[in-house]
Amino acid sequence: MIKSELVQRIAEHNPHLYQRDVENIVNAILDEIVAALARGDRVELRGFGAFSVKHRPARAGRNPRTGEHVPVDQKSVPFFKTGKEMRERLNRDEAEAGASKTDAPKADA
Repeated sequence: MIKSELVQRIAEHNPHLYQRDVENIVNAILDEIVAALARGDRVELRGFGAFSVKHRPARAGRNPRTGEHVPVDQKSVPFFKTGKEMRERLNRDEAEAGASKTDAPKADA
């Protein structure tokens, strides 16, 4: 799902809101998450997950084409850890899907 699909789905579920207002709300939420991460804060959405920043130190990398060693600068990368509720819901859905596949009758060979 891409952002425009998310906006459209939220607008469909909330017919009292204009699609442009939903888009502004989604953009505001995402912008605030990015701003918090840029400040070094952690963003936790209960039941969904937590966004944080991990810092990777400088290191010596390798150019895969030439094999030459090149320096790689330190960098900060976003990290997302799923919440317990989301993890349980995803695993429950997968378990149910797996159970329905195993319940299907097998064809004789």
